[in-house]
Amino acid sequence: MESWTSFQEANKERFLDELLALLRIPSISAKSENQADMANCAEAVKQRLLEAGADTVIIYPTAGHPVVYGEKIIDPGKPTVLVYGHYDVQPADPLNLWNSPPFEPVIIDGKIFARGACDDKGQVYMHIKALETLVQTNTLGNNIKFIIEGEEEIGSPNLATFIKEHKALLKADVILISDTSMLSMETPSIDTGVRGLSYIEVEVTGPNRDLHSGVYGGAVANPATMLAKMIASCHDENNHITIPGFYDDVLESSPAERSKLGEAPFDEQAFKQDLGIESLWGEAGYTTNERTGIRPTLEVNGIWSGYTGEGAKTVLPSKAFAKISARLVPNQSSADITQKLINHFKSIAPSGVTVNAWEHHGGEPYLTPIDSIAYQAAEKAIATTFGKAPIPLRGGGSIPICALFEQELGIKIVFMGFGLDSDNLHSPNEKYDVFNFYKGIETIPYFHQYYTELFLKGE
Repeated sequence: MESWTSFQEANKERFLDELLALLRIPSISAKSENQADMANCAEAVKQRLLEAGADTVIIYPTAGHPVVYGEKIIDPGKPTVLVYGHYDVQPADPLNLWNSPPFEPVIIDGKIFARGACDDKGQVYMHIKALETLVQTNTLGNNIKFIIEGEEEIGSPNLATFIKEHKALLKADVILISDTSMLSMETPSIDTGVRGLSYIEVEVTGPNRDLHSGVYGGAVANPATMLAKMIASCHDENNHITIPGFYDDVLESSPAERSKLGEAPFDEQAFKQDLGIESLWGEAGYTTNERTGIRPTLEVNGIWSGYTGEGAKTVLPSKAFAKISARLVPNQSSADITQKLINHFKSIAPSGVTVNAWEHHGGEPYLTPIDSIAYQAAEKAIATTFGKAPIPLRGGGSIPICALFEQELGIKIVFMGFGLDSDNLHSPNEKYDVFNFYKGIETIPYFHQYYTELFLKGE
């Protein structure tokens, strides 16, 4: 629409400057030292929503970090879209691997480098600027609500309580989320679902203190070695997960779905080159796109033991630790898989060590119906601005709150992500293309227009 294009073009530099300001706030939810930054970021999001045209914006405290709620209600009889996102970010460690300070955003070759650039501040901010576009051009035809939380990166531990206590406040017809990615800007796609998550920590204890590896080595079980053996045993020679019952409830994808997924372009050589690896790895019998979307996985997210400082210290450690996560597919339960993981690691404890394991957080997998008017609106919006229909895909990541939203609010979710898998989410040098940022702002108003049209037609 011409008025949208003109408004956005006239304000694009301001839009970008505002995002960069938001990225300068180190809103790391996992670290208590950043609690004041979390509050400052929530306040900044509130102010940006008000400036964009929201009539009401409230910061709601929780037992952890606050939730920012905003709304623009034009007519209670019109459909309401609830936009979900998060303002918290992952820790930036290891800092020495960043090419520039993580909270001092820089733009290089058209890419914004900063923690949170894509996940999820850049993508949330597209929706705030889309609201401003619709309000300033007097073209908003539906109600818009925002729920922007500060704990997604730590599993949203307090959002469930907030949702249950504010069902009337959050009443809507559909939930719109941009916390996912596309294949590329040349080949747009829509995630039709996200995987669930089970996350545990394992502690292996051997002797009652660190020992001299020369005096005691070879006579005492080394917890680091034992943990490594335990982890290695969790996959067989076909990279199939060996934990008893792990696959019991997996919803197997149909041949038709696998065929459709196979239509997505995939350049294996470019994929390997981007990652700096010589070969791919994964469950036998499945393609790379299937392994990262429709199949469950088990990964080590962190492992440590003994001396890790500069230089050498010949020590046989007393303890070893690992953080381990499983990505889950439809019909798998995070509670069930978490218990199976914990039980398994305890049951395979080698002689000479003891094993303890506990849960960090989890979330359920989610599938969105592709025959809904919300999906059709998203598909049409992307086709309008990209010039081609998007390919439906399953997302490999997790948004733990999705299943709870549907359970408590009784409404479906549609995903419209504009990031790329190569955006280094959760890694050093996270980035977000300026082009993608603007493309999201351009596309999202069309979603609201098409969704409202389809809704009022009763389709």
